[in-house]
Amino acid sequence: MRRHALLLGILVFSQPLFAADLVQTYREARANDPVYASARAARDAGRESLPQGMAQMLPKVVANASTQMNYIGMTFRSTTLPPSTRDGNTNTYGVTLTQPLFNWQAMMEYKEAGFKVAETEAVFGQATQDLILRVAQAYFDVLASQDSLAFIQAQKAAISEQLAQAKRNFEVGTATITDTHEAQARFDLAVSQEIAAQSDLEIKKSTLQQIIGKFPERLTPLRHAVHLSPPQPNAMEQWISRAEDENFAVRAQQAALAIASREVERGRAGHYPTINMVGNFSKNSASIFTSGPASYSTDSIDRSIGLQLSIPLYSGGGINSLVRQAIANQEKARHDLENARRSAALAAHQAYLGVTNGIAQVKALEAALVSSQSALDSNELGYRVGVRIEIDVLNAQQQLFSTMRDLAQARYNTLLNGLKLKAAAGTLTEKDLETVNRLLGTS
Repeated sequence: MRRHALLLGILVFSQPLFAADLVQTYREARANDPVYASARAARDAGRESLPQGMAQMLPKVVANASTQMNYIGMTFRSTTLPPSTRDGNTNTYGVTLTQPLFNWQAMMEYKEAGFKVAETEAVFGQATQDLILRVAQAYFDVLASQDSLAFIQAQKAAISEQLAQAKRNFEVGTATITDTHEAQARFDLAVSQEIAAQSDLEIKKSTLQQIIGKFPERLTPLRHAVHLSPPQPNAMEQWISRAEDENFAVRAQQAALAIASREVERGRAGHYPTINMVGNFSKNSASIFTSGPASYSTDSIDRSIGLQLSIPLYSGGGINSLVRQAIANQEKARHDLENARRSAALAAHQAYLGVTNGIAQVKALEAALVSSQSALDSNELGYRVGVRIEIDVLNAQQQLFSTMRDLAQARYNTLLNGLKLKAAAGTLTEKDLETVNRLLGTS
């Protein structure tokens, strides 16, 4: 039965040399994933908050122009003067410059803009890490589904051989019909499992297709002999501490709290006076024609510069309401930050245990794989000499294939938890994906 293990190795690990690997798949996703593209656009939009905030501190120049036709009819009472009319055209154009000298609301808005940009960058950083995790999860889900299908097909082939042998033994009278029925039942179950595994593989490929924009044909598998290293540093407290400070969700909430604090100051600034320097230049041209022979035109130029003071006296209580609202939002942001810290710490805790326990589980399953292979060899030998029956061999085969499937899944989970641990600490980058990618291959 060792040929069954060889067959399984060929089914699972042999892939074309040009199969896409994990890094290539990630780069495809970075170019085609709509969720990531949306986050990138949101970041670009958020960056505009800074120049918009700066604009509140800079001078504003407004040009204006107008023209109008005038018609005046005059009738004189108690005089012998006849009625007269006057008409003409008036043209005006000018430029007004306003430079804020003191506007506390504008100053707070500018400071707030910087934190809005920081929040936007943190949200985009989180989206980048989420893309890495989504790609890795979908990639390994496809590999795990391929492994499961290959294990079932190899088990089906082994059961088919056992079924054929049981039928031959029954025909020559060296075995009972029970052995044949047992092998047939196992074979029928394997056929059913194969159909379900094929369906699951298509679903997993479709999930990856949603991210990368095309249906994945071939993916480079994980090498069957890989060394999984523990986290560095190998101390849970350090990872939790780093997650509480550097996790992107925590950074975003820190910026949100700073924004909420500036909103309180901006609301209170509604009570403060504002001082602007205002410069004005305008020119007025007017032409007047009368019903008599007289007509005349005038041109005037107005130049002015001065200070404009505005003191808010009463706004119907609206400013006080805005301040109370901003204080409540500030308190909410403070609690959201605490929740983000706790969530990051929990994620780091879970991922750390997932890596360390996963490594131990992989080692245990590797030992179990050796034992399962030995058990199968022993049962096959016992069956040939008559001390084991068909069901013993089938059970040993099923145990071997189940162990191989569990071992592959444990390796995938451990690698994913390693990426999740770095994501919780806010340090996950494409380089970490490249490290995992070096564990892929056909050897």
